[in-house]
Amino acid sequence: MVKRNTARNTTRAKAAPRASAGQKVSADGRRREVNHVQLLREGQLLSKAELARRAGVSALTIDRIERGEGCRLDTKRKIILALGLKVSDKERVFPQ
Repeated sequence: MVKRNTARNTTRAKAAPRASAGQKVSADGRRREVNHVQLLREGQLLSKAELARRAGVSALTIDRIERGEGCRLDTKRKIILALGLKVSDKERVFPQ
């Protein structure tokens, strides 16, 4: 029996995802945004729930952002303001 070279029985090495500026690639191959939300939140002794309440977003959203997942620009603005910073300080929270 001759084994044919089909898409099912061939394995190609996938190219590793490349990170762009302001991102890193995790072990599972997902692109993650680098941010300082957790550092700033913990520096102010805030829980995720308290920051979420102040920002008007869910605690799950805060958790996702701290893990490096992306979010909307409006959500970033809400978090920056909830941390007591100005929108012009966005580079301290979400560096490019």
